[in-house]
Amino acid sequence: MSHLSEIPEKPVVGVSMPHESANLHVTGAALYTDDLVYRTKDVLHAYPVQVMKARAKVTALRTEAALAVPGVVRVLTVADVPGVNDAGMKHDEPLFPDEVQYYGHSVAWVLGETLEAARLGAAAVEVELEELPSIMTLKEAIAAEAFHGARPLMVTGDIDAGFEESAHVFEGEFQFQDQEHFYLETHAALAQIDENGQLFIQSSTQHPSETQEIVAHVLGIHSHEVTVQCLRMGGGFGGKEMQPHGFAAVAALGAKLTGRPVRLRLNRTQDLTMSGKRHGFHAKWKIGFDAQGRIQALDATLTSDGGWSLDLSEPVTARALCHIDNTYWIPNARVAGRIAKTNKVSNTAFRGFGGPQGMLVMEDILGRCAPQLGLDPMELRERNFYQPGQGQTTPYGQPVTQAERISLIWDQIQQNAGIADRKREIAAFNAAHPHTKRALAITNIKFGISFNLTAFNQGGALVLIYKDGSVLINHGGTEMGQGLHTKMMQVAATSLGIPLHKVRLAPTRTDKVPNTSATAASSGADLNGGAIKNACEQLRERLQQVAAGQLGGNASDVRIVDGVARVLGSDKELAWDDLVHTAYFQRVQLSAAGYYRTEGLHWNAQTFRGSPFKYFSYGAAAAEVEVDGFTGGYRIRRVDIIHDVGDSLSPLIDIGQVEGGFVQGAGWLTLEDMRWDTSEGPNRGRLLTQAASTYKLPSFSEMPEEFNVSLLQNASEEGAVYGSKAVGEPPLMLAFSVREALRQAAAAFGPSGLSLELGAPATPEAVFWAIQNARAAGAKLDVSEISADTAALSNV
Repeated sequence: MSHLSEIPEKPVVGVSMPHESANLHVTGAALYTDDLVYRTKDVLHAYPVQVMKARAKVTALRTEAALAVPGVVRVLTVADVPGVNDAGMKHDEPLFPDEVQYYGHSVAWVLGETLEAARLGAAAVEVELEELPSIMTLKEAIAAEAFHGARPLMVTGDIDAGFEESAHVFEGEFQFQDQEHFYLETHAALAQIDENGQLFIQSSTQHPSETQEIVAHVLGIHSHEVTVQCLRMGGGFGGKEMQPHGFAAVAALGAKLTGRPVRLRLNRTQDLTMSGKRHGFHAKWKIGFDAQGRIQALDATLTSDGGWSLDLSEPVTARALCHIDNTYWIPNARVAGRIAKTNKVSNTAFRGFGGPQGMLVMEDILGRCAPQLGLDPMELRERNFYQPGQGQTTPYGQPVTQAERISLIWDQIQQNAGIADRKREIAAFNAAHPHTKRALAITNIKFGISFNLTAFNQGGALVLIYKDGSVLINHGGTEMGQGLHTKMMQVAATSLGIPLHKVRLAPTRTDKVPNTSATAASSGADLNGGAIKNACEQLRERLQQVAAGQLGGNASDVRIVDGVARVLGSDKELAWDDLVHTAYFQRVQLSAAGYYRTEGLHWNAQTFRGSPFKYFSYGAAAAEVEVDGFTGGYRIRRVDIIHDVGDSLSPLIDIGQVEGGFVQGAGWLTLEDMRWDTSEGPNRGRLLTQAASTYKLPSFSEMPEEFNVSLLQNASEEGAVYGSKAVGEPPLMLAFSVREALRQAAAAFGPSGLSLELGAPATPEAVFWAIQNARAAGAKLDVSEISADTAALSNV
């Protein structure tokens, strides 16, 4: 076992404990970015001047009327920008645009003494426009060939030979919707400037270092003049990886120009209409199977809806290509990716980051093809699993390590969930109930862990030990409710060999740990945990030298366990507090900067080949649903999950992440139906589902009636911090099982062996129309049988 994976005696990792801020969350004492406004003097409030056109050129912008509104202090426009008028990393996102690119695009920001004054001032700004043609849908973009960014191509094997050798070939198309992050805390920033012109920005951001970088280039200053801090976020899910930067830059610009603190917080409608979503996708595919139902070839084109600017669309699309195989070996493949440019908000990172979209395409294909092959969907999936010891690689050339876990988890879920018996019970139920049907589906996942961009796979930390023995840790990861800080405290306590109560964690800020990567790609615990462990080991080695001198022995024989230092083979002890006190008086450094970089990664984006992932996370879910044939309404009766998190750093946190990820995935696949006005009328481009009243989020009523989640045991991950694996994103894709169960339940209203298409999201309406199609197929079959009987009688 590697040094990084080895777990010491009496570890604090692996112990179930609540979130470190749980008490603060439930009592309302936890502070978020916008709460700090009420502790800050003379704050100005920023409000956007939004233009309600899908696309238009700004021909005039008049601010005089706004400045006449009582309480309005200033209107920020492009003329005020001292640096680069751009809020993105691709330089295609003007902070103050001269061309509106989506309905609700802000062209200026008003600063007021109160939020109401700023709102009234924004309403008074006069904007003259020249309306331009717009593209609102993927279908329109594809027809117009409106694409931007890279167009990756992933090729493996011989696609033509694969199809020639296929006994069965199927073709189809599939389109599925965007998804709104709907974090509880909307985008927020509070910027302050000191007497030296230095900026301090509190931001609800998953990527403080990039927020710092964007603010610096907008203001035309250096990064060391900007400090960004993130106390915590009320949810992020990827929506705060790239999108907070522009809002922080507006607040910073206002503070720089007025000398006063500036607060910017979007209300819910503004957040929904101004921030990016999960990318919707269109897929066109052709797949070949041999006579036994094993995949021989896949030819597919995936088109993502990037919105008006690139943002993170290129890596999202690349990850979709990298995950289209899911847990299935595809010997011959050609998969192309492209990014549609539409006049919608710029779509961005969302939990899974393209992985769910790629995997959904494959699961939809298998769900549609299984009946046509005369196979149970479970059997078709199992026949195509990656097999250990076969030298099989992904379509982009990475060996599939731990492939045995795919079948292991699959078998365990069938046993734990009693699949065989329940399928017999469901068959009996369906036979007895013509207007209500049940179905049970199992799907599994293989998700690669690491950033697509190799350079992002690094983390830093700063660990401080004070003279009284207390420990303060700083790291580059941000806390959005996922429990990262809890895990990092457990890692630090384990690494130093002290009780958890000795450790406190400081808020994430750029003047403590520089050049950090976003807390994203499920890599927060891997990167920051590795860095904290590295810093703590430096400190422990120094303290072992001190303890060896005090206890008599070699430093290599000193063990620090549960806050006590001992030498192997000796009864002498030295308490942690005394050890630290002694070290200070011996002038031993009691702080250390830690660093970690993920080893073994290599990736060529041009050839689309390499090993971009440190390891794969695996899991499987079995979902049982019941569907009403009159309405398409349904309920999730039971869900069973087994998920691979390696050796869990914090089991209670990990189980919570699995449960939350699954429910969010089920929301995307079954409920969350984003609608835009695509008419040619005056409101073209308007987001129609811009509130919780029109955008259906999963709630307690959508939770499975029985929900069983367990973590795969004896699953240590070699080469990861304390043998753990990432948990943030992979569980979301376990929700494929719900959609596949709904497909099978709808098909049960028709003849056996029916291949049925199902919309995504599979709302009750979509399920109802699938049921109608199933019934129509049954009626058509009945008619053909009657015709055949009539013909037979006429021949007698």
